[in-house]
Amino acid sequence: MPSSGPGTSVTPTQRSVFRHGRSMSNQSVGEGFNYRDLLQATPIERRDGRSMSNANTNVPWGPRGASLAQSGAAPGSFSSDLKTVTLPRAGTPKADLGAFISGDYGQGSGAATSEQKQKDLREKINKETKIKIGSENLLEALISKNAKQTKDQRQRVETELSSSNFKIAELKSQLDAEIERAYRPGTPPRTRLSGIFQGSPVKSPLKGASASQEAIHDTNSETESPTYILDEILQSLELEGMQPDYYVERANNLVDLFKRYPSLKYDLAWPIFGLRVQSMLVSDSRDVVAAGYRVTRHAIANRGSLQTIRNLNTDNVVIFSLVKDNKASIEREQALKFVRAFLDVKNGVHELSRAVLRTVISIAEFQEDRLRNMALLTVSEVFIRKPTMVVSAGGVAPLAAALAEGTYAGSETLAIAFLHLSDKPSGRALLKSGAEVQAALTPFTDPLAVQGSEEKLRLNARLIASILKTWAGLFAFADRNFSALRSLVDSLRYPLPFARDLVLDLLFEVLRIKPPSWASSFLAGRRLTTYGRVAYQKPDIPGIPSKTDDEEGSQGASLVDHFTTLLAAMFIHCGLTDVLSTLVEDLSDPMLKRKATLLLSEVLKFSNHSLPSELSAGLQILPRPLNTAVVSETGNEMLPTGTIYQIDSVSRTLDQQSGLDTKSYSTPTNRFQEISSVLRPTEPSKSKLSIDMDELQFRATILDTQVLGSSNYLKWKWDLINDIIEGPLLNPKRLDDAIKATKFLKRLIAFYRPFKHRFSDARNTKPNQRYVRTGCALMKTLLHNPEGIIYLSESKLLRQLAECIAQLDLSSGLVSETPMLSAYRVAETLSGGYFALLGVLSGDSRGLHMIERWRMINMFYHIMELEDRDDLTQALLGNMDFSLDSHLRVMLSKALTACPKAIRIYATRLLRKYVTNNALGNSTQDPQPSWCAWAIRLLVNQLYDPEVQVCEMAVQILEEACNRKAHLEYVVRCRPALDHLGEIGAPLLLRFLSTSLGYQYLDGLDYIGQEMDGWFHGRNTTYVTLVEASLARALTVQPERPVSMIDEPMKPFDHGTVPPHFYRELTRTVEGCNLLRESGHFDVFVSTIQDHWSENGDAEVMLKIKGCLWAVGNVGSMELGAPFLEETDAVNLIIKIATSSEVMTMRGTAFFVLGLISRSLHGMEIIAEHGWNAATDQIGRSLGFCLPPRLEDLFSIKLHRPMQFARTRRRLPKTAKIAKRDEDPVRSRILELIIDLGNTVLTKRAAGDLYGIKSKSPERFHSVRLLREIMAILEAHAFGLRVRRFILDLFDRGMVRRFILNHEDEEEEDDDAHAR
Repeated sequence: MPSSGPGTSVTPTQRSVFRHGRSMSNQSVGEGFNYRDLLQATPIERRDGRSMSNANTNVPWGPRGASLAQSGAAPGSFSSDLKTVTLPRAGTPKADLGAFISGDYGQGSGAATSEQKQKDLREKINKETKIKIGSENLLEALISKNAKQTKDQRQRVETELSSSNFKIAELKSQLDAEIERAYRPGTPPRTRLSGIFQGSPVKSPLKGASASQEAIHDTNSETESPTYILDEILQSLELEGMQPDYYVERANNLVDLFKRYPSLKYDLAWPIFGLRVQSMLVSDSRDVVAAGYRVTRHAIANRGSLQTIRNLNTDNVVIFSLVKDNKASIEREQALKFVRAFLDVKNGVHELSRAVLRTVISIAEFQEDRLRNMALLTVSEVFIRKPTMVVSAGGVAPLAAALAEGTYAGSETLAIAFLHLSDKPSGRALLKSGAEVQAALTPFTDPLAVQGSEEKLRLNARLIASILKTWAGLFAFADRNFSALRSLVDSLRYPLPFARDLVLDLLFEVLRIKPPSWASSFLAGRRLTTYGRVAYQKPDIPGIPSKTDDEEGSQGASLVDHFTTLLAAMFIHCGLTDVLSTLVEDLSDPMLKRKATLLLSEVLKFSNHSLPSELSAGLQILPRPLNTAVVSETGNEMLPTGTIYQIDSVSRTLDQQSGLDTKSYSTPTNRFQEISSVLRPTEPSKSKLSIDMDELQFRATILDTQVLGSSNYLKWKWDLINDIIEGPLLNPKRLDDAIKATKFLKRLIAFYRPFKHRFSDARNTKPNQRYVRTGCALMKTLLHNPEGIIYLSESKLLRQLAECIAQLDLSSGLVSETPMLSAYRVAETLSGGYFALLGVLSGDSRGLHMIERWRMINMFYHIMELEDRDDLTQALLGNMDFSLDSHLRVMLSKALTACPKAIRIYATRLLRKYVTNNALGNSTQDPQPSWCAWAIRLLVNQLYDPEVQVCEMAVQILEEACNRKAHLEYVVRCRPALDHLGEIGAPLLLRFLSTSLGYQYLDGLDYIGQEMDGWFHGRNTTYVTLVEASLARALTVQPERPVSMIDEPMKPFDHGTVPPHFYRELTRTVEGCNLLRESGHFDVFVSTIQDHWSENGDAEVMLKIKGCLWAVGNVGSMELGAPFLEETDAVNLIIKIATSSEVMTMRGTAFFVLGLISRSLHGMEIIAEHGWNAATDQIGRSLGFCLPPRLEDLFSIKLHRPMQFARTRRRLPKTAKIAKRDEDPVRSRILELIIDLGNTVLTKRAAGDLYGIKSKSPERFHSVRLLREIMAILEAHAFGLRVRRFILDLFDRGMVRRFILNHEDEEEEDDDAHAR
């Protein structure tokens, strides 16, 4: 029984906490503090973010000595029956003591809790964004239907949409606040766990009615500490004979305490704490055992604590728990989680026993076990960290079987384990074949197993795609003359439509071919000419440079494109084009035929632009269809001819879509410009209506819009209105007719007037954005014509807009209780669209004059000073056009310097389109960046902002702007100081080295010498990690999610490209090359590669070699740096590594480096002298892709080494000849039968004999010594899960308890006496 006085201390630092002799159980409930007041002072947030301060708070408050468990368990915790308690989305959880134990007081949770909160908030934002998108799509569909019939539905959808918008705004504000809080240094909580015991203080209440509440808080803070609570809980666990719920509740409280105070587990006194935990683990209740595992898992601090835990005989406890049947599912799950906790500790895998691992492997082998997936994941993680242990325990077979089955959803993780080991010779020695990942092809290469296994095929297709995106995967599929890859290609010949379709989708993915927007229509059977005529008449992209001097070298070089080029060459080498040519002639499935036609066209196009001419020249002939069309004598020669015509038609449509000529298709620079061209402000798209429409036709078209026939704008045909505005109204005569002869423009302008409450009251939904687009087009059209300018300036629209803005200007004198631009109206209605209309006017000098006429500029300044209207400031800045030199630029400068942090970040981001948009320049070769000099100056000023995030964004934008030499030189002339930014400003300083002006500037700052020493002595190896992480992320398929401004990347095309390198930037100038030659660093890099190129064991040496390879490749990618390659034998060494190294990733690094070297003309010539083929465009410019003359040379590693595998198996420990050493014949017979259970032939007979012995002599199975010997046999031999369960069920629970607690002296004496 726990005493009322101080108990045994559970931590070395525990101090005495009792100053009075009163027991805490004798404290009255109402003494000292009112719990209801505490709830009112500390409102609890519900799951939807709303406050619970007004919720029902009538919570029973128990005495101090009562349980600390919550009456209603917190989400994610264990209840009395060990079931997870979840709350509905709109539910209000009850407040109780447990909520305070697991609540968030102060900032004691640390950075991990903050990251978790940010993750949860982002997930909620994504969820609400999906709801919003769905509501908008549904609303758009309802608008197209009859308005009367769908009125109620539209109202409901609009209500839901408004709710989603409100929740998104609220969640974003919470996320911003959490991010802001995470950046601040943490402060200790004010009163720690004072909220737990406020109702019943440990010390007696102060005498006298004048005792203050503050004094009570002080005494509580002195006497209450986490160690005291821990001591109290452990004392309560000493009681025996209580109900299971009693122990489970205290275990939950203990876990919550560890979560609130993570450092508490480092001060545990394990002699006391371990006994409490061990007593729970040997309990007869499954719920108590599960709770014991959970407590022990949260008490793990480091490897030392793992060793202490294992001394409690937990290995055997875990084995007994894992072999139980599914009735003990919670206990088994917690036991497996406890095993997985070993992997979360540094070097914790070395504390994992082979006996436990064999038990986990037996679960992974048993397909019907519900924990099989978790067991497979655990074995795969151990396989990566300690492969020899898994091999000795026989864990490789179930992993390979899971890959072949295709039923495990996380099969990519299993493949990663095999691929990681197969990278080096030491890892491949542990594998039986070295190509276990080829098992993923099994469902595709076995036609009889495909039927009814669609889901299995889909999972394996995803697995194959992930394997083919790694170097080890390519080597596995290229083994034995590409036999695995040929099998995948030949699977298209099997007449199985579903499997064929999956393989075609797989090829689209691994070759990174994005189907065009018209692909679905084409696959449905529509003709290309019916929908491709208008969709791809894009305006010409003005001023795309072919290749300027500032784009020289590897800037923007895509490693992903180089990798994809190699993969395409492998597929073509395995006969992909021949198989696709056969498939397009198959008439059994028209849709499959069209998909094959589209893929074949894309492959031919890709090979023509990206593969060396030696490989791609023969592919364009397509010998099979062409020869069939010419030579066929069967009378069906129209089939191949039609196929060739269709391929040609698809190819021509793809060329129209690209908008670029074939000469510059594959250069990374032009690819970037092709993608970003859709983001540029271009000329208005051509209207469907002619600008030269005659008067009669014009009047008829206006009547068709329903503007003149109805005052209800919902009945107007807005698509036709938009076509009229962008077409006929550009003609001065037609505009004059619309103004004077009809009321078309009058009604249209009246619709946009704010106080008409039509446009301004429309809901802010995606379908209603068409009104904003039409209004912007109307402003552009009116500004295009003098008559339109006069009409717009005399209309009431601008005057009313000025009045609406004046309502927010405190100095204007206009006051309104419900302003037109209130926060609610801007968010929920189209009132915010007026800023878009004003933005169109700000882009024209005459429109800007109209804005100034109504004094709107002055009101803009005053709006930016409003403290609680950041939404208006963002709407204003985001819609204004700052390309003209006006007061708007001064306003932008004010926003960049004087506004809050969020506005400064937003305004800094806006400058990006002015400094990186080529379309705004006078010409592509314009040496004077005067048109964007103002934006560059503002960005340079942002480098000195007190917020690091603002500075980081400015650096990124300036770095992107420096892609053009004129901009780079102007930035250098601004002489920015970046020392205070540290690593953030390093990329921009590297770009300064690209010009002589920047070199001289940095040399004066003594930057170059320090940076060169830093790269030479360590940053080269850091660069390797950066490149490999970037490539891995680029090749990984990222899940689609709604685009959010919070996660909007500044540079979305960086992943998979070559990051900036100091030596590459240094060799852009003559001065830099001279410095590199004087330093001798290049010679050191080459000598390091020459001395250690064959290293395959030491990870540090291999990392250093990779760093040297990247340094040599970056130097060789520049025209001025290529001569360094001729002076040394660097290229020959790199080719030797690419074709002879025993490390796969080392070969891959050498392959990428050769591609870098081929980007310079001089380097391409050197590579050609060694027999490698470099891809060029039609005028001989290098694309940065090179391939060996024979692909087999690149994949010449032999994976199958059975002798090494056999020697490894022989080195594994052999045990369990215990039966021959036992003197007791019966016990020896039992041990022999246990061993026979591992033999499938003898299993049945051995089990029967064991049952016979137990029925005759049950006391034989009450021996702790026998159980210990059996556990040794189970560790040494591979037994199935059912066999293990059968063996351990021979012993009763009481005997197992004695075995765990090491109570064996009496039993040993009895056994010895019986043997005599």
